Amino acid sequence: MEPQLLTTPSSDSAPVLLVTGSSRGIGAAIARLAGRAGYRVAVNSRRGGAEAERVVSEICAEGRQARLYPADIGDPAAVTALFAAIDRDWGPLAVLVNNAGLSGGAQPLATLPRSVLHEVMATNLLGAFYCAQEAITRMAHSAGGQGGAIVNVSSEAARFGGHQITAYAAAKAGLNALTLGAARELAVEGIRVNAVSPGVIATAPHDHLNSARREAILASIPLRRMGTPEEVAAAVLWLASPEASYITGAILPITGGR
Repeated sequence: MEPQLLTTPSSDSAPVLLVTGSSRGIGAAIARLAGRAGYRVAVNSRRGGAEAERVVSEICAEGRQARLYPADIGDPAAVTALFAAIDRDWGPLAVLVNNAGLSGGAQPLATLPRSVLHEVMATNLLGAFYCAQEAITRMAHSAGGQGGAIVNVSSEAARFGGHQITAYAAAKAGLNALTLGAARELAVEGIRVNAVSPGVIATAPHDHLNSARREAILASIPLRRMGTPEEVAAAVLWLASPEASYITGAILPITGGR
């Protein structure tokens, strides 16, 4: 699944796409593929840093445009400043990808520190609301916008609850509800809202699995392998593209059949 090339690379009229939490993993893969698809890519991470700078450099090395915008998505004031900075540099967004997230680590619910609970909810759920609100004010037809697309990166944990990551799973379930409600509300504004729901993806949290646990996980997946960040990215870019112009309110499982 390859995203449609939208415009000549490096064009100053290319549409702008923001990927929150895009310094590594799925977010970085989305940012790289968005650059190849012709977007000007706003790369975001909480503090910037070498990983995020590397993603920007990789996109630019391919003749595309990317910039780094450090911001804590869980902080509403930081989100407002983030969108204002993108406006100043490039103009309003065409696509928002709400990818920023953290699990808080595997912890029993009874002893989960409330500070961690608040951080997980702020980053995974409230941050998506804050970013969506900012995007809507720029995209909505009633505000003079040209419409646009929002793609939320959810998780199959929203469906089955995860294992000792209940706060994360609950936040992702809320993200699914945001996707469905916003899709219905914003269709008249020319804004499509969809989500992808990855299952087991070969990212850093799975690097340290022992062989027995890894084999057990693979045995539970009909395709007998983990997905890749690039496969998730391809689905995100397709949902954002004109090829998916009649799709809104979808939550696309990327699970290998699990």
